[in-house]
Amino acid sequence: MDLYQHFRPEEQPFIDQVLDWKDQVERNYIPVVSDFLDPREQLIFKSIIGQDENLQLSFNGGYEYAERKRAFLAPFYETVDFDDFNISILQGTYASKFVSLSHRDLLGTIMSLGLHRKKLGDLVVKEGQFQIICDQDLALYLKMNLEKIKNTRITLKEVDEANVLKPIHHWQDQEGTVSSTRLDVVLKEIYQISRQKAQTFIEKEAVKVNHRVVNNPSFQLESGDLISLKSYGRSKVVDLLGETRKNKVRIKTAKLK
Repeated sequence: MDLYQHFRPEEQPFIDQVLDWKDQVERNYIPVVSDFLDPREQLIFKSIIGQDENLQLSFNGGYEYAERKRAFLAPFYETVDFDDFNISILQGTYASKFVSLSHRDLLGTIMSLGLHRKKLGDLVVKEGQFQIICDQDLALYLKMNLEKIKNTRITLKEVDEANVLKPIHHWQDQEGTVSSTRLDVVLKEIYQISRQKAQTFIEKEAVKVNHRVVNNPSFQLESGDLISLKSYGRSKVVDLLGETRKNKVRIKTAKLK
């Protein structure tokens, strides 16, 4: 199918899933709710559904600027509200005076319970409190089984979307030109490091793209990709803006400050 040529080979199973959801909605006239999707998956979903006037596609991750969101695909005449996304927001508190809690600590503890990342949305940690945005079916399990984080006892309660903790993210945009969209080349541009150093980081599995370790320097980045470089922070490819007259690629990126 010509559709596949516009995406990465490893993205084909997700494309097939989206096409299956589309077929279900068109055939049965029943809405479909996805798991939590990263920004790249959201972009793929939008690209496939396109401007189909018979369908409507909405995303929600608990708050407007959530990174991980669920998709709601429905016939064009359906009304959509927050409850349709089957999202729960769990809130917990901890003694910040005695323990330091990071996003990594929270995610690691949750994943140690044997859960799938796709059932979890954003995790928000602020001074003395945190929130877990998750699938509704997972909420009761977490309330019963997530009792400690870093040897500190915690209690979870459910809150509504009006009380979601919104993280303060400061993304610094920049535009530039690169010789290609290879991972090592783009890392060099974003983090202002040598290409050789970028390749070393990649080979040592210190780089993630869309939350997955990538150890191939020639990996081709696309719009919507999230990048994490250990000790250097997070960044993202906002858009690919076409080629220059000298066959360079104009790229818009953003780095988390």
